[in-house]
Amino acid sequence: MTAPVRGRVAALLLAAALGLTACGSDDGEQAAAAEGHDHGGGSDRPAATLEGPGDEYAGIDLRDPYQRPSFTLTDSTGAEYDFAAATAGKPTLLFFGYTNCPDICPTTMADVALALRDVDPALAGQVQVVFVTTDPAADTPQVLGEYLDRFDADLPTQFVGLTGAQEVVDQAQLSAGVPLAEDRGRLHSSLLLLYGPDDEAHVAFDAGNTARDIAGDLEAVAAR
Repeated sequence: MTAPVRGRVAALLLAAALGLTACGSDDGEQAAAAEGHDHGGGSDRPAATLEGPGDEYAGIDLRDPYQRPSFTLTDSTGAEYDFAAATAGKPTLLFFGYTNCPDICPTTMADVALALRDVDPALAGQVQVVFVTTDPAADTPQVLGEYLDRFDADLPTQFVGLTGAQEVVDQAQLSAGVPLAEDRGRLHSSLLLLYGPDDEAHVAFDAGNTARDIAGDLEAVAAR
């Protein structure tokens, strides 16, 4: 594939990754939602951009690495969780979604679980997996805990579910550089961000990536 063609493919992948996804909607609804949304979302951070030729990862290469964001929410035990402090220096997967999502969210969490089963257990034990609800009105700490227990029961690391006041959840999305969720959180980004030990995200994943992609890039990021 020539460089110009790869560049166009990368741009299309970026649009798919950053566009808001209406869980359970048809493709036409998803496309309309993505087209009409301002990816900046009012944040001072620009939307993620991709490398074109020479992509390093199986996932979506972020041309300008994202710094690990800073926000504090409530975890599934009811305790405060400072994302930046709790995950600093550790490989971390961050996703925004909601527990009643019929497709994108459970599929993404299942792929993460499969990926962690596929890597060395020592690495899997280091990885932090953080799921931030986009529907905090419905996703209480207890609901999040029960939901994530379906995916991490046999893993050497526990998934962390976070909720809190809507304005804090909104700010967490903006600080991570993903589009702000709409329609009571049901229209949300499908982007799964991977931060490395350097506290930067050089790669992300969307619905077009597989568990094997996540596993391979986890190993690459951990070795950086």
